[in-house]
Amino acid sequence: MNIVIVGAGEVGRSIAATLSADGHNVNLVEQNAEKARRAEDELDVRVIRGNGARPQVLWDAGVREEDCAADILVACTDRDEVNMLSCWIAHSAGVRNVIARARGLEFTDSPTWGQKLGIDMMISPERSVAREILELLTVSSATRTAELLNGQAAIYAFRVAEDSPLVGKSLKDIRVAYKDLVAIVVCVERPDGESFVPDGDTVLAAQDLCYVVSYKETVYMLEELFQRKNSRPLRRVFIVGGGKIGCQLIQRIHEAYRHAEIRILDVNEGRCRRLSDELGDKNTLFLHEDGIQREVLQEEGIEEADGYVCVTDSDEVNLVYAAMAKAMGVRKSIAVVRRRLYRDMPKYMPVDAVVDLNEALSSTILRTIRYPGHARALSIIEKIDAEMLEVVLPAKHSRAGIPLSDLGLPKGVLVALLGRGNRVFVPVGSTKLEPGDHLILFASTALMREAVELFGEERS
Repeated sequence: MNIVIVGAGEVGRSIAATLSADGHNVNLVEQNAEKARRAEDELDVRVIRGNGARPQVLWDAGVREEDCAADILVACTDRDEVNMLSCWIAHSAGVRNVIARARGLEFTDSPTWGQKLGIDMMISPERSVAREILELLTVSSATRTAELLNGQAAIYAFRVAEDSPLVGKSLKDIRVAYKDLVAIVVCVERPDGESFVPDGDTVLAAQDLCYVVSYKETVYMLEELFQRKNSRPLRRVFIVGGGKIGCQLIQRIHEAYRHAEIRILDVNEGRCRRLSDELGDKNTLFLHEDGIQREVLQEEGIEEADGYVCVTDSDEVNLVYAAMAKAMGVRKSIAVVRRRLYRDMPKYMPVDAVVDLNEALSSTILRTIRYPGHARALSIIEKIDAEMLEVVLPAKHSRAGIPLSDLGLPKGVLVALLGRGNRVFVPVGSTKLEPGDHLILFASTALMREAVELFGEERS
């Protein structure tokens, strides 16, 4: 396909690199000279320098009314007006699929904005990031998480504690010992950095980081097994930064934990007042303070808090503040970042979890382009070049009623979890698929398209 990407920031470069590696013809539009040079140096794509909201610039990228060569346009700059105008021009020129990033939540709150401009999808990653942060706070031992099956299940990253009963046990022995556990380990990362897809004979060791796909109702059993800990309902949470993510997180904590105490710290006095008017209640306190004022944090009980989440616009501030709060005794510290080089910082500094805002956006866009009409959720495990994908088995599918063991799945493709009605379970070889089943597929990136085609809509 011919794909035009407007914006060569972290998101644009990441998407361009992936799609180029997939074999697509990628044209990357960027106005900033430094960003454009970096893209030209690092990526095997054509870079067009200019404003992506200008028709002439888009024409140079293949978006032409008379002879449009572009199949998809993705606008992911940090300016909503540029993204929407780029998409409108592309739609008018005949590009069949246009996708826009929208930083302003008011644009994604109502579908009419996108529809009137001919935009097929408007994406705001702030909501999904807020969901992920809440899940990380709720499951205190998890270092990463992503929802699956409309929130019924998720993938979690747990580290094996020194005193875990799983130490020295093979995965097949663990399955026998804990038959009621609806979970499967899809990836193991050793302390030395080695990452691999395990099999039944894989023996877990202390400090292994395990990516586990699990039914949410059994996640607390996983915590006990991996970390010898149990999460508790949130009682007190500190949030530094009252922007879009902070606002979303406040609302989600209010919904999930009505009695939880929330402390919001922001250096912008006007923002504090506005948020207090909009979201304030007896359990929520808005403080016009820097996020790491020791006296303020101690006075508000940081050492007894369940979480400290730093969501300012600065990656460096978020990481340093989260580390300092951890040193002050908070139960779990979380930093939001936008640069992928910071994803592994918990290895080097005392931060419990890092959430990558741009990764959430990139995953959504890649899902839409790679697997249109099929996938509902996408989780990418880059360390082993693997993907986790949710697909729905269509009605009257030829593979319905056939045991999984007889489907001839390519080696490396795994049906990790199956959702059927209100049930979620780990399928076995004798499990027969039914139309409407929600399948959580795990496969290498190279095999995932084949897996999706295997279970997707069939041609008559």
